Amino acid sequence: MSLLKNPRRPLAALALAAVAAISLAGCAGASGDAAAGSTTDAKTATSLSDFGTMADLEAAAKAEGQLNVIALPRTWANYGEVLDLFAQRYPEITINEQSPDASSAEEIQAAKANEGLDTAPDVFDLGLAVALQNTDRFAAYKVSTFDEIPDAIKEPSGLFVGDYGGYMSIGYDSARFPAPTSLSDLLKPAYKGAVAINGDPTQAGSAFAAVGLATVQNGGTLDDFTPGVDFFGKLNAAGNFLKVDPTDATIASGETPVVFDWDYLNAAQASAVPTWKTVVLPGTGYAGYYNQAINKDAPHPAAARLWQEFLYSDEVQNLWLKGGARPARMDAMTTAGTIDAALAAALPAAPSDTVVPTEAQSTAAGTLLGQKWATAAQ
Repeated sequence: MSLLKNPRRPLAALALAAVAAISLAGCAGASGDAAAGSTTDAKTATSLSDFGTMADLEAAAKAEGQLNVIALPRTWANYGEVLDLFAQRYPEITINEQSPDASSAEEIQAAKANEGLDTAPDVFDLGLAVALQNTDRFAAYKVSTFDEIPDAIKEPSGLFVGDYGGYMSIGYDSARFPAPTSLSDLLKPAYKGAVAINGDPTQAGSAFAAVGLATVQNGGTLDDFTPGVDFFGKLNAAGNFLKVDPTDATIASGETPVVFDWDYLNAAQASAVPTWKTVVLPGTGYAGYYNQAINKDAPHPAAARLWQEFLYSDEVQNLWLKGGARPARMDAMTTAGTIDAALAAALPAAPSDTVVPTEAQSTAAGTLLGQKWATAAQ
């Protein structure tokens, strides 16, 4: 089941209103307004047809010879295999992977700090809240499979587009802790100094979603994240909130033994920690997609657009699925018979009820978190 199908409350309907974040080092190849041998202005291309054919786009990207990516951890939704496949397919294009653990907000900061330089990010991978706040930094581009991406998870002109998603979950080391069956369980002494979230919710999409989940699991609505902030305030007061950003290393070492994160990220930890389990709590679930966008000032604009075409191909959409995430084109690929059926069948069951914030709700939540989070988490 994709995120866009739910027997009680379709995510598409909930998300429809939502569509109306370090210095990046690396060498730069040939770039500019037009790639060598082409009259196409890659910076202004809004679709593959502006280049002509896929071969024309590939030639333009190869002439640039570089692609700057940022905030792509290799264990995040199978990004390692995705990056390696691109490098294998296009050996003429060097991928500069920088700051893999950066937040969505830090991606935008990197673009600002490196604006006009060959070291700026070409592409972004962003949580919805940060994407909505920074559309003036994106170049509109519709990949060739754009029509197969649900309207609910894409900005109509292609400024940003949902790519892969999942449900907010709790991962935990079952050898050390009992399985949480509700958020209130995490307030118990058994979880003393053990519960972490993935980043700062004022900057990171996963942490933002953790507060959103706490909100709806505590009887609130996404119109007001106060119940979620209050929950983490209580968690902190109980001495159970661990102020360490979880990574593969901290989870493997046991430093962060209970973690709020997307289900596909928590599930991946079981390969290194066999006793690691993932729980999507019963009741209302919080779902979300991460979004792809092109830096409007990308130093390698053709390579940036080739990367987008690559990510939304059948092959890479199935690689997200292999990483435990739900790809944006899942429904269309299921209908066409191009989805990996075995991987799709292995996805965990979806919550009975699913929510995702609208643009207005995300904006209001961001303002509230800016005002209250620091105090709650002190």
